[in-house]
Parts: sequence; C-alpha cells; structure tokens
Amino acid sequence: MPIEVGLVGLPGSGKTTLFRALTGAPTPAGEYGKPHVGMASVPDERLDRLAEVLSSAKLTPAAMRVVDPPGLDASVLGELRKVDALIAVSRNFGPDVDAARDSESLALELILADRDHVERRLERVRQQAKSGAPETRKEVESLERALAHVEAGGSLADYPGPVPAELEPLTTKPLVLIVNGGDGGLDLQLEGELAELSADDASAFREGQSALEATVGSLFAEAGLLTFFTGSDKEARAWTLQRGQTALDAAATIHTDIARGFIRCEVISFEHLIETGSHAEAARRGLQRLEGKTYVVHDGDVLNIRFNV
Repeated sequence: MPIEVGLVGLPGSGKTTLFRALTGAPTPAGEYGKPHVGMASVPDERLDRLAEVLSSAKLTPAAMRVVDPPGLDASVLGELRKVDALIAVSRNFGPDVDAARDSESLALELILADRDHVERRLERVRQQAKSGAPETRKEVESLERALAHVEAGGSLADYPGPVPAELEPLTTKPLVLIVNGGDGGLDLQLEGELAELSADDASAFREGQSALEATVGSLFAEAGLLTFFTGSDKEARAWTLQRGQTALDAAATIHTDIARGFIRCEVISFEHLIETGSHAEAARRGLQRLEGKTYVVHDGDVLNIRFNV
C-alpha cells in the first residue's frame, strides 16, 4: 500500500496548488465540497541508476496517495485521520503576510478538530457504557481525561497519558510545514504549472529541486520512512517502509503471499550493487548477504525475497 498524506492549510494558502504540483493533475478531480484525491510518484534518482545497471525493461517509483480536503471544518479534517502524515501549507505572499501567525492558526484548527472528535466519541461510548461493560467504562474515563487536557489548552500531541488508539488524533501525526512563496519558500504556483509539462520541459524552467522532491524529502525524515528497492532485468521498483521494520514487513509490502511464504532474503546495498554492476558480482565479492525475517531493512537496501506458497 502507498503511504497516505493529507494536505492542510488556511484558505488561499495554496494547498490545492500543492496538490496539483504533487499529483500532476491539471484540475483537481472530485466534486465541489469533496476531498481531492490523487496519486504522486515519489522521485528517487537512485531508481534510475538501478534500472540502468540491471537493464530493467520497466521502472516503477514508490507511490504516495495525496488527500486535499475542502477546508478546515472538524468533519472535513476527519477525512485525514487515516493518513500517515500531514503537510501544512502556509502563505508567504500577498497582503497581510504572517506565516508564523498562519501556522499557529492552523495548529489551533487541528487541536479543535481533535477536541470535537473526542467529544463525539465520548458521547457514543457513554451510551455504550450503560450496558455496564468494564472496558467501556475505562474508555469513558480515558476520554474524559483527554478531553479535559485539550479543553485546558493542551493538544493530544503533548497529552501525558496513553491516547486511545481509536481516536487517531491529527495533532500526533508527523507534520511537515511548507511555506508558499517569499524568500526561502516554494513557488507552488510555478510548480503547479510545471507539473503539467513533461519532466524534461519542466526541468528546463526549474531551479533546484521540484516541490515534490523537497516536500517528500522532508516528509520521509519527519515520518521516519525509508526506501528499499527490488530489481531485475524485468523491473526496477522502489517501495516505502517505516524505519525499524523488517524483511518480513518488506515482503508484506510487496505482496501478502510473499510474506506468507517467506524463506529468506538476499540483501545488497544500493551503493554496492551500483559499484559491482550485478547481483552475481556482488555475491562473488561477498557483498550480498542472506537474511531472515527479522532483518531490519535499511534505506537503499536492494532486496530479493525468496518465498514458497
């Protein structure tokens, strides 16, 4: 499954322009008042080099599902409770510019959305608790403490106790702030227009990284994500994984059947594969290792998972 990212921003901040830049959609798909949803390819120059070395017939980058909700109402932001991370867009152009103020306002909207969510769940669980189930009464107590903390000015991100898993708070999700315009900011209007061009034509107009490259780099760092690769003469492909996850998790990312029939994993670093030019030469030099299910995958690992179903 691709990682899921939600976009948040005050009106006029340019978050839908960022959606266009990320997904390449000339006009956001979806009905008025409905979230825009699109897929973005995750750029990684290592994939091109891997495909070249292995003479891969096909190249498939990692994918990212992007959700752009229509506004900041609590019910709208509820669409983002399932995403893996948030990207917040702050305006740094036009009249009355104050990026810090806008960031604070946006943070408050997320806190209020979490508070409303806790209130609604508490109301439902209180009704269920009338049946007398001990676990339900414990959840009522937990939700009451969380609500009191938020109403006192805190957020669920700094809540001192365990947050009920069912809440999926917005304020605890990894968040990357993107400044739109101004010195040091991204020109999202330009990036949105360049997204409609071919990659070669866009690079001729762009200075430095694209909005997607800069944003994804920050997102991966904040969310603790890494990229691993699979490669052969048929296809070179990039995949996304959480740091600390294992070879078995990587197998499940590729396909559940591969995880179910996992036997062993052949591992070589991207750098060593590029240096040696092939899996066979890497193995001959002792640079390819055999690992089991519990091997912790590193960024840039090239995996060949042996399995039998």
